[in-house]
Amino acid sequence: MRRTSSLLAAVAALALVLQPGLALARAGGGGSMGSRGGYTFSPPPMTRTAPSYAAPIDRSLTPRPSNPAYGSPGYASPSRSGFGSGLLGGLIGVGLGSMLFGHGFGFGGGGLLWLLLRVVIVVMLVRWVWRLLRRNTPAYAGAGNFFARGNQGVAPGAVPMGSGRAAAPPVAIGPDDFRAFEQSLHEIQDAWSRSDVNALGTLATPEMVSYFANQLSDYASRGERNTVTDVSLLSGDLSQSWAEQGRDYATVAMRFAMIDVTRDATGRITDGSPTEHVTATELWTFVRAHGGRWILSAIQQAR
Repeated sequence: MRRTSSLLAAVAALALVLQPGLALARAGGGGSMGSRGGYTFSPPPMTRTAPSYAAPIDRSLTPRPSNPAYGSPGYASPSRSGFGSGLLGGLIGVGLGSMLFGHGFGFGGGGLLWLLLRVVIVVMLVRWVWRLLRRNTPAYAGAGNFFARGNQGVAPGAVPMGSGRAAAPPVAIGPDDFRAFEQSLHEIQDAWSRSDVNALGTLATPEMVSYFANQLSDYASRGERNTVTDVSLLSGDLSQSWAEQGRDYATVAMRFAMIDVTRDATGRITDGSPTEHVTATELWTFVRAHGGRWILSAIQQAR
């Protein structure tokens, strides 16, 4: 009974830490890909919507520089020692120890495992309250009450690769731009759901379209189709904007909800739910020629 209780407690801890609701089949497949110009291999600044470092881009046509200052080791290191991974490892270790030895480790009651479970519950409650408070922060004026007032312009001290300047010139981002970013989110997911590569070609760079096309081909080869519907932007803010080599760039953090379902050739659901919304937080980078229209050039996952 003690071993069974320990096993159930460990499973409950995992369920708390690894919360459901993260979609991985949408456009981009939950990966980090594309190009951000001179900042491709540098982390975008954190925002209220994405308050941790973004996952490094692992697929890009931009050549990776030899300068280690822009390499992925320093990029990924802030997220490797996070509280979540350490807590998860500790819970697994304590759970295994309890099952192997068949007893607790003191602290009374249910032992150390039960104490850690209570800590996890408190942490999850604090995170929930924090998210609730963040939703009530003032929104960017005229941006549909979704994009918050965040960093306006390029991150201080950021320097594109190969640039001899102290910093890239910032680009002013206003309500019309934020509306364009939100519209792109809806249009890209819609084109993805219809497997319309031609439509994607008008919304994203050729590089991003090639990644989308490869993912759609993988689904087709398995006789499956992924659809993303009822997309709703929950929050968003500007992470970074800059001008480089005659082009404007903007990276925005977006947290959105959607119905994400994968079906086989017979219409049977193989993944997802047609009634339950899932959420995702991503950083999308857009590019445009001066005075032109924003198109998607990169997607990164928020940690």
